[in-house]
Amino acid sequence: MGIIKEFQEFAVKGNVLDMAVGIIIGGAFGTIVKSLVDDVIMPPIGALIGGIDFSNLALTVKPATEATDAVLIKYGAFINNAISFLVVAWVVFMLVKAMNRFKQKQPVAAPVAPADVVLLAEIRDLLKAGR
Repeated sequence: MGIIKEFQEFAVKGNVLDMAVGIIIGGAFGTIVKSLVDDVIMPPIGALIGGIDFSNLALTVKPATEATDAVLIKYGAFINNAISFLVVAWVVFMLVKAMNRFKQKQPVAAPVAPADVVLLAEIRDLLKAGR
């Protein structure tokens, strides 16, 4: 089988298309979660602890000069991103949990015995019955 044919079979499988749709939706969802964290969750938290804007929190490693910008460790942005991750992880967890609950469990059919095994079982049963 040629490499092109193999790739074609791989690319048109349902799982690859589902994954592509998931990635696109996930990107859009990430934007919504970022806005939720930056614009809805963090301002009240900042107000509760003294009016702090987390996105501007930073530790200056090297001050700015006329020739260079300041070197900053932006731990406030890290806090926002960590909270965004937790929100996304929670939502994905809840989605998976809901999907597992809605997923119908397929009844497992009993394996069908070969005809010779069925015939031998019938003979055994007849011999036990004394016929």
